[in-house]
Amino acid sequence: MAADIIEVKNLTKVFGNVVAVDNVTFSIAEKDFLILLGPSGCGKTTILRMIAGLEIPTQGEIYLKDRLVFSSSKGVFVPARQREVGLVFQSYALWPHMTVFENIAFGLKVKREGSEVIRKKVDDILAYMQLEGMKDRYPQEMSGGQQQRVALARMLVSHPDILLMDEPLSNLDAKLRLEMRAEIKNIHSQIGATTVYVTHDQVEGQTMASNIAVINKGIIEQLAPPKTIYNRPANLFVADFIGSPAINLMEGRTSSEGDDGRVCFKTGEFTLVTAYRNIQPGREVVAAIRPESISIVKEESANTIPGEVRTILPSGPETVLRVRHANLVFSLLLTQEVNLSPGQKIHLYLPAENILVFDKQTGNLLPL
Repeated sequence: MAADIIEVKNLTKVFGNVVAVDNVTFSIAEKDFLILLGPSGCGKTTILRMIAGLEIPTQGEIYLKDRLVFSSSKGVFVPARQREVGLVFQSYALWPHMTVFENIAFGLKVKREGSEVIRKKVDDILAYMQLEGMKDRYPQEMSGGQQQRVALARMLVSHPDILLMDEPLSNLDAKLRLEMRAEIKNIHSQIGATTVYVTHDQVEGQTMASNIAVINKGIIEQLAPPKTIYNRPANLFVADFIGSPAINLMEGRTSSEGDDGRVCFKTGEFTLVTAYRNIQPGREVVAAIRPESISIVKEESANTIPGEVRTILPSGPETVLRVRHANLVFSLLLTQEVNLSPGQKIHLYLPAENILVFDKQTGNLLPL
């Protein structure tokens, strides 16, 4: 089992009367790629900056490679330059008056490495990042994607064991973001550095991370692998935040009418059998199902709901349908072509095994 490289214990940050980070505890194993994911203002960047030493926590402890770098109770604060971490920011933070070579070499010069050693290291990283012909250019003479490569090269040239990235791709267009996601994931797999990556883009989270921490109002709602976050979200916030189109939510009550002891979910309009077996009847719950789990069937049967097509949104290989039933509007994500038109009546099939059930009062996912 890999050792923990980063440990955060009871970390809190208060700005005035605002609790930006609220008693957060987590650890990151060696070579892990943890994404801090959440909406704007949730505290994810503040957590990253505290790990980096750019923000002083209000209380708590931070360990990097078993070294205590911050403790409110012990009066320890190791400054950022002594934490030996690599940093990449949203703004790239390149020196405009320095060439690409000088930008990448800057940290090595601060460490007073020899000129020939610096030249060799910079040339090697330029080749690795496919920037060989650009070392004499200035940042303003380069595209956004090229500048981000320079920022990554500057971080990697010192061979840090820990990489910290704060929304590094948010300034790039969609095509470049896709390319740079693959590049960063490839870099991580090759150098094996423990990585913490901040983003509000759930696609980045699900495609790049080995683990995701979903953050809301300064607390971690769930920390788990991407598939677990998507398929078994801990609560309604995680379920609703992750996934596009958003998960379908239905309020109702449980009943014991299902076959083989399975629990049913009931609204005033329909009844659905679920895969759950241990929920007492009459409990107020919220049922949820992902758009890609709903299919269209020709006739009414168990776990079907009649509906009327409202909107058809084709998008290349996928089509998003919006279908109304009474006061509910369901989203469907279909990978095949559909021959439907607005106003058409159809039947939706919701498989029992794909229905999640959450407690309405707490919002927490109920056990199967």
